[in-house]
Amino acid sequence: MAEKIVAVKGMNDIVAPESAHWEWLEGQARALFARYGYRNIRTPIVEPLALFVRGLGEVTDIVEKEMYAFEDRLNGEQLALRPEGTAGVVRAAVEHALLYDGPKRVYYMGPMFRHERPQRGRYRQFHQMGVEALGLAGPEADAELITMAADLWQLLGVQDVTLEINTLGQPAERQAHRQALIAYFEQHRDQLDADAQRRLYTNPLRILDTKNPQLQALVEAAPKLLDHLGPASRAHFETVCRLLDAQGIGYRINPRLVRGLDYYHHTVFEFVTTSLGAQGTVCAGGRYDGLIAELGGRAAPGVGWAMGVERVLELLKAQQRLPQPPVPDAYAVVPDASAWAQVLPVLRTLRAAGVQVWMHASTPDGLGSMKAQFKKADASGARYALIFGIDELAAGVVAVKPLREGLPGPIAAQTTLPLAQAAQWAGQLRGAPSTIPTH
Repeated sequence: MAEKIVAVKGMNDIVAPESAHWEWLEGQARALFARYGYRNIRTPIVEPLALFVRGLGEVTDIVEKEMYAFEDRLNGEQLALRPEGTAGVVRAAVEHALLYDGPKRVYYMGPMFRHERPQRGRYRQFHQMGVEALGLAGPEADAELITMAADLWQLLGVQDVTLEINTLGQPAERQAHRQALIAYFEQHRDQLDADAQRRLYTNPLRILDTKNPQLQALVEAAPKLLDHLGPASRAHFETVCRLLDAQGIGYRINPRLVRGLDYYHHTVFEFVTTSLGAQGTVCAGGRYDGLIAELGGRAAPGVGWAMGVERVLELLKAQQRLPQPPVPDAYAVVPDASAWAQVLPVLRTLRAAGVQVWMHASTPDGLGSMKAQFKKADASGARYALIFGIDELAAGVVAVKPLREGLPGPIAAQTTLPLAQAAQWAGQLRGAPSTIPTH
């Protein structure tokens, strides 16, 4: 036998029935995004390396340690697998002049790549869904995006998700705060761990996000960005909070909440949970008014968020909110191979009418006995078995046998239906779609 080839560590296959949960979650999100007026955008997985170095910042963890960067051996281009979605969306908006006729609301879904140590909910190929509002400057856009995420949690029935918000102010205010942080931490340099000392002059704001318990008291006493905000930044943040209050959306102002990417300022936020252990952030975002100009476009504001699909599915699983795997409406039992020419047109008619039909087919051992086929029909979860026996086909009918008790509709016991009228009776086989289990 040939040597087996397996997937790259941290890059996982998604197969049925798990893949049905992905489809369901993506479908719920797409429907919600559409109700808010967001349209789909699809950007390449591979982008120029300069996009992320310039857009995310050279001293961010992503660029310094996590990004998959490589040289195209055909032409020497410096490329990278996308580690996040916003920079690519903004690059596309600039390249295609998407804002020429006004603001745009877009959403994306797809894989991202970071070279991290694989662990639960954190993979080298992971998936995000995200939304971006481009060209909208007001706090109402921030509030709308946060509201949309809150609505998605409600739609999915998720519990134990808390909103934390903060403001990073404008660049000049962040710079003043940065200098105050450096001066403060310099006075306590002997208490900083190696990671904090490395960030002291390159990205001191990230020290506030440390997970080291020995630094918590020191960080808690550090200068607050809120103390460096001017009137315009305070008014923006206060309006966001007021708009959330008006909708009954609860939140906690967390002055230590920062984002790891350079392009953020003004409102930043995270939805966090205690149900996933250390990987508690399930959605994060904020405003990035300078990014479009940074990437070569005419200056325009932007705000967005992204959530990790794997983490959301883990959360749904932990809270028993995932739907049951989909099951077919019917399973076609075909005792004799000579029947295919009559069977396949009927199944095609039923499927065209919206009936989900699974068809039994030959294996290297043949079609199998009627008993074996009924066993597979029952295991499939199908509501009905369609029996295309020789006698039934000779009479121009198919036998329909309920496989579950208490099925809704007129077929409560085994009956026969005319093959030629399959389009007319197809609706009798359709069942209700799977729903979220309730408690």
